[in-house]
Amino acid sequence: MIDPTRGARHYDVVAFVGSLRSGSYNRMLFNNVRRLSPANMAISELTGWDEWQTLDVDLLNDGIPDAVTAMAQRIAESDAVLFVSPEYNYSIPGGLKNGIDWLSRVSPQPFTGKVVGIMGASTGAIGTARMQYHLRQVLVFLDGHPVNKPEVMVGRAAKEFDGEGHLVSEFYRTQVTELLENLARQADRFKD
Repeated sequence: MIDPTRGARHYDVVAFVGSLRSGSYNRMLFNNVRRLSPANMAISELTGWDEWQTLDVDLLNDGIPDAVTAMAQRIAESDAVLFVSPEYNYSIPGGLKNGIDWLSRVSPQPFTGKVVGIMGASTGAIGTARMQYHLRQVLVFLDGHPVNKPEVMVGRAAKEFDGEGHLVSEFYRTQVTELLENLARQADRFKD
């Protein structure tokens, strides 16, 4: 049998899971992303941003913290970034936004020219639509390049995962797979 990924480019993707709750629907969605990703794509989670102090520009007088610099370097070295996040109060969760704000202070800016995938799950009918549009606005300022389609917005999430956290809908499994494939295609376009 021939391995279709043999000789294919390997993709290094870093990911933010915007919910800090261990049993969150977005944690479940991220676990499905890992299961559904192509064999030549490694997806590693970026952690620790939830422990960063709230950004106060006076703190920058002491320089950028090492943890922020290290994460910015990890993002810069990756092929793409993936956000898997809930929607809080119609927008980006505050902790995740704080992490992005800290990273935006690093020079060179790690999101510049970076391909970005966005998805999320919510108990509401329209999933994480408003959060995703707000995150896209932030990425425009940071010169990131979001993948446009498909928009993976898992609505009514309580019904979309089984007892083991697997997506039950073929529709959402296909959307996740297509977003990851498009993330790789766009990463090829932006490769040096």
